[in-house]
Amino acid sequence: MARMITSLRWWMIGLVTLGTILNYLARSTLSVAAPTLKAELHITTQQYSWVVMAFQASYTVMQSVSGAVLDALGTRVGFMIFAVGWALANALHAFAGGWAGLAFFRGLLGASEAAAIPAGAKVVAEWFPAKERSLATSGFQMGTSIGNMIAPPLVTFCILLWGWRSAFVVTGAISLLWAMLWWVAYRRPQDHPALSPQERDLIAQDEPLVDATQPAPSRMALLRERAFWAIAVPRFLAEPAWQTFNFFIPLYLVTVWKLDLKTVAIWAWLPFLAADLGSLAAGMLPNALMRRGVGLVPSRKVTMAVGALLMAGPACMGLAHSAQMAIALFCVGGFAHQMLSGALITLCSDVFPRQTVGTATGMIGSAGWIGGILFTFIIGQSADSFGYGPLFAAFGVLDLLGCVVLWKMLRG
Repeated sequence: MARMITSLRWWMIGLVTLGTILNYLARSTLSVAAPTLKAELHITTQQYSWVVMAFQASYTVMQSVSGAVLDALGTRVGFMIFAVGWALANALHAFAGGWAGLAFFRGLLGASEAAAIPAGAKVVAEWFPAKERSLATSGFQMGTSIGNMIAPPLVTFCILLWGWRSAFVVTGAISLLWAMLWWVAYRRPQDHPALSPQERDLIAQDEPLVDATQPAPSRMALLRERAFWAIAVPRFLAEPAWQTFNFFIPLYLVTVWKLDLKTVAIWAWLPFLAADLGSLAAGMLPNALMRRGVGLVPSRKVTMAVGALLMAGPACMGLAHSAQMAIALFCVGGFAHQMLSGALITLCSDVFPRQTVGTATGMIGSAGWIGGILFTFIIGQSADSFGYGPLFAAFGVLDLLGCVVLWKMLRG
């Protein structure tokens, strides 16, 4: 008989968090290496934006597809397949000889990495009661920031020691090791031999906003639901900020403030440390509000509102008078975005049936990434001519609009 493991649900979300860290480490390898790649492969900012958009386009399409695959195959099998895919796709970047090759491999990476957030949301729905979901979501969402935080020093080390191609091979190999760990360790609660009866009962003490015994709604049925658009529209408006932080912070620091690669490695991880704190706040604030009598959905709305108001920080980027001040504003933005994003992702676990959480989260994620693609296109067309200031100013407005949509459209 298998030995029972105390608080197994938190070990499971820890495993997801580790996978999310490596997922974002792999995708962030390009942004850290971008100044080197632009110089060695003679890539313009516009061409770099096409490389980024290749990732965004495939990721956008595959978010909803990956969610459906996870619902159909189960989280264990589905997430393992996607993890192996992103590990290999990332390593293949080492064979690129120009921006077109990078764009091709970037598209493969986006297609395989798209499963991370739907998988995390699905694990939260499977393993956690409603009252713990915001904190569990914050747990795996912190992985997105930690991955971005690890990337600058690790990738810079690889570039300086072995060249830029080694950075993609190393980060891809680490992800492949995690895929094997996931396959060995993960099971659903009903299938896990180490889950104690007490914890099984705790997980069952759910308070769903939907009847999980009803058939899962189809994609078209989801598109007809008011709750779907109440979350999808704010994600569409909020995602451009996070993707800009992911793909353009190192390039911005080099272009605007003329920092070298070593200095970027020293500073560029700080906004993602702040983002971790924002993820933690997204888990703790709703619980604190619910202990004071605020309802489940209103607690998520308040969290979204606080994050949207704080996005005024990066909106003031054009007023920065030093690289240090710019980093500080990025830190405010990282904290704010992860706070509001955590609220939106948790709502997917709250308002949709467990058997369709992956599909719903993926479709909503696709809406967010469409917003990211459009904004990246704008950056590619205008950053060299007009600077980054007006682009960052848009973030504050977009997130406030998203907050208004959530409050107006989502009942509860």
